[in-house]
Amino acid sequence: MIAQAAHIPVHLGALADAVAAIRKLEPSPGELFLLNDPYAGGSHLPDLTLIGAIEIDGRVGGYSVVRAHHSDIGGMTAGSMPAGARELYQEGLIIPPTRLTADLERLLLANVRTPAMRRGDLAAQRAAVERGASGIRALARRHGWAALSDAARELLEYAERRTKTALSRLPSAAPMTATDYLEGDGVIDEDLEIRVRIEIKDGVFHADFTGTRDAAPGNVNCPIAVTRSAVLFVVRTLLPEDVPMNGGVPRAIQVTAPPGCLVNARPPSAVAAGNVETSQRIADTVFRALAAGGCVVPAQGQGTMNNVTFGGLGVGGAGSGEGWTYYETIGGGQGASQGANGPSGVHVGMSNTLNTPIEVLEMEHPLRVRTYALRTDSGGPGQWKGGDGVVREFEALAPMEATLLTERRRHGPAGGAGGQQGKAGANLLNGQRLASKTTMRLAAGDVLRIETPGGGGWGKGREP
Repeated sequence: MIAQAAHIPVHLGALADAVAAIRKLEPSPGELFLLNDPYAGGSHLPDLTLIGAIEIDGRVGGYSVVRAHHSDIGGMTAGSMPAGARELYQEGLIIPPTRLTADLERLLLANVRTPAMRRGDLAAQRAAVERGASGIRALARRHGWAALSDAARELLEYAERRTKTALSRLPSAAPMTATDYLEGDGVIDEDLEIRVRIEIKDGVFHADFTGTRDAAPGNVNCPIAVTRSAVLFVVRTLLPEDVPMNGGVPRAIQVTAPPGCLVNARPPSAVAAGNVETSQRIADTVFRALAAGGCVVPAQGQGTMNNVTFGGLGVGGAGSGEGWTYYETIGGGQGASQGANGPSGVHVGMSNTLNTPIEVLEMEHPLRVRTYALRTDSGGPGQWKGGDGVVREFEALAPMEATLLTERRRHGPAGGAGGQQGKAGANLLNGQRLASKTTMRLAAGDVLRIETPGGGGWGKGREP
């Protein structure tokens, strides 16, 4: 990987696995490929990855890759993020690494609730892939392919050297271990343990997840590519800002986990929430281990993406024909750090998405946003205060289905260096508390309220 956009860490850290899967098919110059199989280079099924083999002088010179979360890919619930899924097949259409043809696109569109929207989004991905390819070809014409290849190789080696140098300077007192928990999986409600042990030796960062519980019955399981993405995100935050993010950085990282465990799942384990929620907890757990080893790291942020999906059939959710789906993640409090309060109402950790403007949401879907505000005083106290979470309240204007995949509803984000934890989040339907992961039917007039967690405080400070 030569260049990576500074967008969504959970997507971008695993793209190398997708390209590796495509290369096994021996691509020809100019061919396009599509995949979403989490066990063959994907992350979870709604993430469709489009890969173009870039033609340079009649040969494959590289790959242009775009991964996008689509708001529906079939499966047992609208939005393809079912809280109660027990196996991958329930979560949607599975696409192994495959050449993108008109026939494949027709097959895909026949298995989703929103074919017109999916067709448009796939066209946007194709345009983005071609834009990347045309940029590489322009550089090759300007500088020559040999010079460009040499520069790319040197850039990777430079990033590797800088990463290993930075990691070698970190405190590494033993033991660098930590344990954290997921709050159920939509099938069972018990806490699910994630354990990690960190060792930094000769500039190489090794994260070992031995001791993590076995795969869960629900969909919080995590393919190893997503686990590597979460560890890569943590390492990136430890590096100077001018270190380029490319394939040289992962050369300084090793991730091991027992096959079949929660963070190294095997087919047919369901994974929809593993990508969006377990990845967050993996990052939290690695940060906690670093703090135990003497590294100065921030307090825990909200630790969840607060995934909300709605869907129905027909106009206003009551007719027939093509359905509608809506998916968003909601920001919360970032953890405070040494010298700075945590920002409020932002996406944290493995997410980095924008909010959906209320006007767009209400214009396109039978939903009304009744409240959208910061959740005052939800950030943890400390010498530096954690950021506040968000309150987002939706009123259903027609019958519909809704799914929540959330975390930190029982255990608030931990503070750092003696700071206090942020407030746990809450999900409420008409004032009644809901589980952190659930699928439900809404009637017209029902109000779904999401209160997202605040970030932990950093350093000992005054009591609230």
